[in-house]
Amino acid sequence: MKKALRIVWLALILMFIYVPILVLAVYSFTDATMVGGGISGFSFDNYINLFKNEELRNMIFGTVLLAVICAVISTVLATFGAIGTFYSKKIPKALLNTANQIPVVNADIVTGFSVCILLIVFLGVSKDTFIPLGIGHIVLTAPFVYLSILPKLKQMDNSLYEAALDLGATPAQALFKVVLPQLIPGILSGFMLAVTLSLDDYFITTYTKPSTFDTISTYVVNATKGSQTEIKTALWALSTLIFLIVIVVVVVMNVLASRKRRAKNEM
Repeated sequence: MKKALRIVWLALILMFIYVPILVLAVYSFTDATMVGGGISGFSFDNYINLFKNEELRNMIFGTVLLAVICAVISTVLATFGAIGTFYSKKIPKALLNTANQIPVVNADIVTGFSVCILLIVFLGVSKDTFIPLGIGHIVLTAPFVYLSILPKLKQMDNSLYEAALDLGATPAQALFKVVLPQLIPGILSGFMLAVTLSLDDYFITTYTKPSTFDTISTYVVNATKGSQTEIKTALWALSTLIFLIVIVVVVVMNVLASRKRRAKNEM
């Protein structure tokens, strides 16, 4: 009875999470003008409009480019930051870990407003340079990458680095050939998380972006306030594509990790 209740409870949670997304995906293949409205037939017009509309194409390209660049920078900073913190003494390690947790638990609107005040108001950095926007996204994503890498460091044998040095490797060789390969799963998962967070962010982007630039999140909010039905329905298609891409990436990563564990056990 308890097992059945657990299954029902899990099914309800999954339905609560995924049914709205699936409904949106179904409507993206129709000619409906609003979710819940009448449907006279299936259509691929929303997907055609998504890639035919130059404004939408530029918005998507700019958002993805911003997310990838910020994710790469965040991953590099967080990787070396996590390694440095891991091998630090007790008190500096505790202080750095605490400092990293602040942006994680802090509200995005506070982070965005703080970056805006520091860079744009006090330092006079122009928003048109994209510097405030990039720094804001790095501040948002780097702590999460750090938290993805830290568990891999804790699972790693602490003596590997010292053993590499004893065998004649330089500190740089020991870092890049011994330590970093052990952290690749955490680095990849942290990078993907950084990309997702950057794509999804709204508040930091709103405070720091140039006036002529929009990401997916800010564009969607502005589009829902307007009356352009064709744009709104094309965004249904965009949401569906993002959801499918995320599913594919997660499945591929899990399959590769499973194969790696299986190969390791067979050895």
